[in-house]
Amino acid sequence: MHQLAGKTAFVTGGASGIGLALGRAFAEAGMKVMLADIEAGALEAAVKSLANDAEVRGVLCDVTEPESLERAAKAAFDAFGNVHLVCNNAGVGGGSGIDEISLQTWRWVLDVNLMGVVHGIRTFLPHIRGHGEGGHIVNTASMAGMNSGLGFSPYAASKFAVVNISEGLAKQLAPLGIGVTVLCPGFVRTRIWQAGRNRQERYGPAHRPDPESAAGKLTAQLAELGQSGLDPADVAAQVLAAIRDNELYVFTHHSREWRAELEDRFDAILAAMDKAAARASPTG
Repeated sequence: MHQLAGKTAFVTGGASGIGLALGRAFAEAGMKVMLADIEAGALEAAVKSLANDAEVRGVLCDVTEPESLERAAKAAFDAFGNVHLVCNNAGVGGGSGIDEISLQTWRWVLDVNLMGVVHGIRTFLPHIRGHGEGGHIVNTASMAGMNSGLGFSPYAASKFAVVNISEGLAKQLAPLGIGVTVLCPGFVRTRIWQAGRNRQERYGPAHRPDPESAAGKLTAQLAELGQSGLDPADVAAQVLAAIRDNELYVFTHHSREWRAELEDRFDAILAAMDKAAARASPTG
């Protein structure tokens, strides 16, 4: 999608953080923008902050419920006509480790971070294919979807899945002129570690780990790193460039530690495959 002006973008998690920054970047590029979010007050403020010089609307949406996303999509169609760019960006953090495993938290994180992406693709892809004007899908994953630094974590599990979904989707949609980008940010200044403020009642109360426990110390460390992280506007600029250049991956950070961990992981995978090949070889 080289030409963005006049086209329509739909952004989940659009009331704050990366989602709001994406909405602002798209509006500045001349797009019509529908921000979708579960947090009513923040959504109203976000729309007001962008609407002065652009066509921007907001719609309440719970991405864990496919019917909610379908209603939000209809609001976008009614307001702007065809939608060309979909950002499945809504996301939550989540604790849980090997010592404190909450099934409710696992369900919450997977429903938002993974099924929210699935619901977004399911809702908008037939529409984009149908109007035949091309389009692009952006799925927000994380560096946690590329390495295992967070250990046994619903957040990392959800993001690994989003990376895989995006890679597979990109191959299938390329012949149709529809691009796919998977965003894998490092630490960004957002409120994702306060996502429990919007946790739906059906998932039960958020578990607060003991500050002195391993889980508690990790949560505090991640929150601190987030507050000193990249400006969401910088992330949005990188995503905008990736959409125009039809790039599959966006890595917002370069870290020797992260790269080394990826190299170790890939080396271990290739070594295991070589071992399997040696076992299968008649001379092995």
